[in-house]
Formats: sequence, structure tokens, C-alpha cells
Amino acid sequence: MSLGDQIARNLPYLRRYARALTGSQATGDAFVRATLEAALADDGLKQSLGDGRVPLYRAFNQLWASAYMEVPETVGGNPADDFAQERLRTITPLNRQALLLTTLEDFSIEQAGEIMDLAPERIEQLVQEAVAEIDRESATSVLIIEDEPLISMQLEDLVTALGHEVCGTAATRTQAQEVVASATPGLVLADIQLADGSSGLDAVDDILAISHVPVIFITAYPERLLTGDRPEPTYLVTKPFQEKTVRAAISQALFFGSSRPLG
Repeated sequence: MSLGDQIARNLPYLRRYARALTGSQATGDAFVRATLEAALADDGLKQSLGDGRVPLYRAFNQLWASAYMEVPETVGGNPADDFAQERLRTITPLNRQALLLTTLEDFSIEQAGEIMDLAPERIEQLVQEAVAEIDRESATSVLIIEDEPLISMQLEDLVTALGHEVCGTAATRTQAQEVVASATPGLVLADIQLADGSSGLDAVDDILAISHVPVIFITAYPERLLTGDRPEPTYLVTKPFQEKTVRAAISQALFFGSSRPLG
């Protein structure tokens, strides 16, 4: 496999991580693009990227840690991106970075330490800080769009354990429309393939047409949303999932307040 193919195989997941970290597809993609540009200008760095995901994420982190990057309005141009930009100006998200690396991206503590250039003990401390932040978050109402009853119940238990309220569950696009007609959720957890053959993507589009509500897609088919051919969701969790991964995604989505997947 060529170096280009190796990088290309891992790139969609770095883009997913960058979007979750920044709360914006435009900002996340800008950082990923700058990472690749830096690699092209440095032969040693470029060659290291062929050694798997850790060097690629490490190169991204070095850029992320070096300076804040302003994304031109012509790249973003939507309220979700604008809010994410404003949010990033006021925080130092080291603890959330550690949490996302060890949950959403499933790196070990040691790998996350290598990526962030921190000792494993420090990574563990940062993760604990992030979890403590989650425990202090304000409650919201959650709509679960999922056609598998056991998974839907698992998500209900997780959401309520975090102190949130489930405003409704839906197994089809029509059911989701019915829930939203009576109550606008503060967060949506959505599968892609629904019971009657309808699409969770379409169900979410219906909701986003009336409210800029954060959305997390939970799917067994992440590759369908990581093609780069269309706007991609900011928060994407792969089935089968670990509860800590969903918990981290919920926290990050609520932290930024909106995750409308616009490019």
C-alpha cells in the first residue's frame, strides 16, 4: 500500500475527530487541510504518516496546539460554525481532546499521550476532569431515533443516567416527525437505517429545518457518512458502541450547542 493510500485510509476518521473537537465541519476540515499541507512541506513528517493513525493524529495535534486558526466566513457561513468559532475562543479544550481521543477514536491512554505529547498520568487526569465537567452539565431533552428496541432502551438508560430527559423515541422518519410536532428536542441521537426503510438522515433534515439542534449519528455504517462527497455530521459514533463514547459525544455536542452538518 502506498503512503498516499495509507493516509487516505485514516483521513476520514481524523476529519471526524477534528469536527467533534472543533464543533464545526468547516473548522475541523481547515485544521486537517493545514496538517496535510505541513506534511507535504516536511519529508520526515510526511513519511511518518505512513505508520498508522497515531502519527497522523500527532501531526494534527501539533498544529492544533501551536495556534488558534481563524476560518474565513466564506468557509463556514452558518450559525453552527459561527457559534463553534466563538466557543473555541473562550476555552482550552485539552481535557475534551483527551476524552475524545480515548473514547470516540478509541486510542489507549498511552497512544493519546503520544499524540498529545503528554505523560499517560496526565492524560488520565485530563479525562477525569472532562468526565467531571459532563456531570455538571445542564440537562436537556433528547429524541432517540433508533429502530432496534434493545439499543433504543440502552440509549434511554444512558441519557437519563446523565440527567437528561427523553422527550420521545422513534423507529421511523414519520414517528420522529410526530415527536417533534409536539416537543422540540435539545439533542437528537439518530441511526441511519430505520425500521420501514426510511432514512435517519432525512428525519434529521426535517428537524434541522426548524431548529439548530445538536445531532449525533450512531450507526453501523459510518463509511456512508465519511465519503467527503457531501456535508458530514459533526458527531458520528460507530456501532457497536461503548457507552463512554456516546457520553463523550453527547457532552461535546451540548458543549458547542449545535452540530448542524453543513459544510
